[in-house]
Amino acid sequence: MNHALMNIGEAAKRSGVSARMIRHYEGIGLLPAAKRAGSGYRTYGHSDVHTLRFVRHARALGFSVKQIEQLLGLWHDQRRPSRKVKALAQAHIAELEARIRDLGAMKRTLEHLAAHCRGDERPDCPILDGLAEEA
Repeated sequence: MNHALMNIGEAAKRSGVSARMIRHYEGIGLLPAAKRAGSGYRTYGHSDVHTLRFVRHARALGFSVKQIEQLLGLWHDQRRPSRKVKALAQAHIAELEARIRDLGAMKRTLEHLAAHCRGDERPDCPILDGLAEEA
């Protein structure tokens, strides 16, 4: 495996995280500040790319930045109890389930409103009326 330092473009390519997001993750502390080459350009190593992949996978599962900070801390702590990781995952599952319920309710409401809209040339529209009621 190549352990040579790479520029931000290469780190982005290898990790699947855009250069813009790499800079953002550095700025918020998810990724340590990059080393700098003599030219001042950021340089990254294999461990940085590995961390970026971890963050990308966690984001793809919908974890928040705060949760990812906690997961990274646990990931780097070889003495961690796995129950802490499981507790974070279970809390996230509960959040996802609540969002799924909320999305289902939104979908049903919108389906009801759309089913009652004629969708013709007349100006009356139950969708707009329903939105106005909720406001």
